[in-house]
Amino acid sequence: MTDTRVPPPLTGDELTVLNNWLEWHRATLAVKCEGLSDDQLRLRSAEPSIMSLLGLVRHMAHVERSWFRVVLNGEDIPKLWGKELDNDNDFKQVDSAKVQEAFDVWQEEIEHARRISSAKPLDAVGERHGGECSHRWILVHMIEEYARHNGHADLLRERIDGVTGE
Repeated sequence: MTDTRVPPPLTGDELTVLNNWLEWHRATLAVKCEGLSDDQLRLRSAEPSIMSLLGLVRHMAHVERSWFRVVLNGEDIPKLWGKELDNDNDFKQVDSAKVQEAFDVWQEEIEHARRISSAKPLDAVGERHGGECSHRWILVHMIEEYARHNGHADLLRERIDGVTGE
């Protein structure tokens, strides 16, 4: 695996630190998926779990879209992967999912998120379930979301080919 991640700075203003940690975790998921075949990316963890690396990529594309475009930016756009029919479709539908499409959509949603985030102050608020949600909270939540799922990704990758790491 080629690891080109840049470690987050140990000092800096709040926005710089938050953005760098989010970028670190986005890149970590990419590293965990690097060099695997489509079949390996589809490999599920252990029953009854439906989790796979491809499912995680699809899930994080949805999460990026939901928090930045829908909540923070107020866009009225459809959910990805048929999640309006079944909230777990990002994980359930990996056997027939197009791998490159999933990675492309994930990267597109990250680009949308970066653009939206860079245009908003940390105190900007969006709406979620009728309440306010700050940009700051969204960034912290995204770091937490990636960190949790990167732990899953590490276990999945170790199961696939024995590779482990931060």
